[in-house]
Amino acid sequence: MRQRLEVRPQNLLLGVSLIVATGFTISVQDVVFKLFSNELTLWQIFVLRGVLAVPLLLAVSRVRGRHRGLLRTAFGKWVLLRSLFITTTFLAFYAALPFLSLSTVGAANYLAPLFVTLLSACVIREAVGIRGWLGVCLGFAGIVILLRPGTDAFSSWALLPVVGAAFYALAHITTRVRCQGIPLAAISLSQNIVMMLSGLLVSLVLFGVQPEGAFFEAYPYVFGLWTAPDMTDWLVLALLAGFAVVIGMMLAGAYQAAPPSVVSTFEYSYLVFVAVWDILFFGIEPTPGSVTGMVLIVLAGLLVLQRRPVTS
Repeated sequence: MRQRLEVRPQNLLLGVSLIVATGFTISVQDVVFKLFSNELTLWQIFVLRGVLAVPLLLAVSRVRGRHRGLLRTAFGKWVLLRSLFITTTFLAFYAALPFLSLSTVGAANYLAPLFVTLLSACVIREAVGIRGWLGVCLGFAGIVILLRPGTDAFSSWALLPVVGAAFYALAHITTRVRCQGIPLAAISLSQNIVMMLSGLLVSLVLFGVQPEGAFFEAYPYVFGLWTAPDMTDWLVLALLAGFAVVIGMMLAGAYQAAPPSVVSTFEYSYLVFVAVWDILFFGIEPTPGSVTGMVLIVLAGLLVLQRRPVTS
């Protein structure tokens, strides 16, 4: 077991750079999503984005001469398991949105680094150290201050993003332990196919059941049927498909390159980017609390980065 752990890459600079770039790309994707995607259901977006992203991935792989065995690798059991974990994370996150404030969902979802650190220490036996634990806890404190969860934080619906955070951590632990050496294109392809199929499955169920009533009509984004996309919708979907390809590859690459307990701390950078977009696009000024939260997040990242290298 120790011999396998020793050969895992420890490229902290690459892992941190990739996860920060991923956070930036996801934040831009979310701005596009919020500004332009208001008429399509969640499941329709999952399916149509996948319809565009999968051929794009295959085309890029063919151009780079890395298409041989790509589908077979994408359907490997560990890669598929990781994709199921990631898909469950997204489903739990978005399913909770109609019932909770976004700040509550976000704060609960960012429990993932704590789960990652716990799993790193207990399951794959990678040393975390006092600085690692302190950094993650400090980062989580920054999240709580930055997002200021509302009074609905203790609602039973808040368990959904917590469950999603746990599956998110499982996905990255799986990447670290079982998906080393797997081409990033195969990992991204698997993730997009699973998300597309999950969206198709839920769409078929909703089409067959066609739920009625005030409760279902109040949340068409989750329970509504498909609508005909116009040209603007298709352009947005194409952009989201491109984001999906890039995000999937960078996210997996970050967790392949460096220990999960280090990489996960820098996922907090996403919230810094979102705060900037709030100012530029939505006119939401930062509060003293949000600035304090950002400072704590940065300090947490530096603390974890400067801890002693893992030698286990």
